Amino acid sequence: MAAPHLKTMKRREFLQLACLSAAGGALTGCAANPVTGKSQLMLMSRSQEIQIDRERSPHQFSADLGTLQDRTLSAYLQSTGRSLAALTHRPDMPYSFRGVNAVYVNAYAFPGGSIALTRGILLEMDNEAQLAALVGHELAHINARHTASRMSKGLLVSTLLAGAGLALQGNAGATRLLTSLGGMAAGALLASYSRENERQADALGLEYLVQAGYSPEGMVELQDLLRSLSKDRPNAIELMFSTHPMSEERYRSARKTAATTYRQHLSNPVYRERYLDHTAAIRRLKPLIKGLQNGQKLMSRKKLSQAETVYREALQYHDTDYAGLIMLAGCLMAQKKFESAESLAQKAKRVYPEEAHSRHVLGVCRLARKRYSSALAAFQKYEQMLPGNPSNIFLQGLCFEGMEQFRQAAYQYSSFLQKVNQGEQARYAYTRLKQWGYI
Repeated sequence: MAAPHLKTMKRREFLQLACLSAAGGALTGCAANPVTGKSQLMLMSRSQEIQIDRERSPHQFSADLGTLQDRTLSAYLQSTGRSLAALTHRPDMPYSFRGVNAVYVNAYAFPGGSIALTRGILLEMDNEAQLAALVGHELAHINARHTASRMSKGLLVSTLLAGAGLALQGNAGATRLLTSLGGMAAGALLASYSRENERQADALGLEYLVQAGYSPEGMVELQDLLRSLSKDRPNAIELMFSTHPMSEERYRSARKTAATTYRQHLSNPVYRERYLDHTAAIRRLKPLIKGLQNGQKLMSRKKLSQAETVYREALQYHDTDYAGLIMLAGCLMAQKKFESAESLAQKAKRVYPEEAHSRHVLGVCRLARKRYSSALAAFQKYEQMLPGNPSNIFLQGLCFEGMEQFRQAAYQYSSFLQKVNQGEQARYAYTRLKQWGYI
């Protein structure tokens, strides 16, 4: 069935539209760094940092399987974070602090003040001073505007290259496009910091830590913990080290600074009991979390059948863990066991109805089984709960295409390409629009 033509668009016009967001909103000039006071290239204003944070961070938190449902622990993280944020160089930023259900070991910050810590790293730490050191380090990245500076340089390059063209060749099969669980990647926002960025964040984090009344040993212990994990369980901490490069030098520097510059503060408290009390629920889930980490390791090695077994064994410790249900569903989807995966996603939705990710998984499972109408309903619910995910827009296009509603499919593909102009999904969407005569 031929698709009706909305409007025939010249290739040049289409490329300009697709690249518009890459160049839009660019500013020119320099700004004084809040920490150093020195002038630096900065094409991003404070309001833009906050806007980007608000647009992107909810998608990352959902991709990390949602914020913790433990209200007591969430309040504790907020309180600890805010007490540190008040001492920073940018105390007026709209900071927020949360734990997320992901089990890998990591913490990250968005440029507008949103900071997240995974269950994996909360399980590994031993006292509140270590927590404060970790949060202080992430606050330092925001205060030194490391992400904004990196994005300013990238934005300049993107603006110069905008309109150069899209590498859209070939026609990918739709089946391969279904296995992604989606969740808009943070991309450049969570790209690797430089070693110089990390050194500065360590120094600032240590400064904030001591100003808040903690022992500088918190930073030394945190660095030692991360160093040990990199040797003993590199898979669990791989992502953290890809964004926060670790080195022996960082550990030695923290130890030296604590013993010299902050020597008089070494007797400050670390609040071990208070931390252990607030993280007790996570510690009770240690067998589950370790099992899910092992499953992730097997998944990364494409040992899907073994990963399924490990995930199922882990869930025996807590069979209503939202993250565990979604991770097992993802493993089953990778094995094309879509009916079983959908059942798990339904259970996950009942466990955590406020979190959107389960709807995305439901949609993918139904789409793979060519249940286009019910898949579309799931994706539309996801869009209602968490708007703006390009992958979700693309998948709605596949649903409309499956139902032979080509005008609506073309609209979704065009909307997707305005946000994403490279990769397998982009090639597929562009090819379809070209085949149907929209381009």
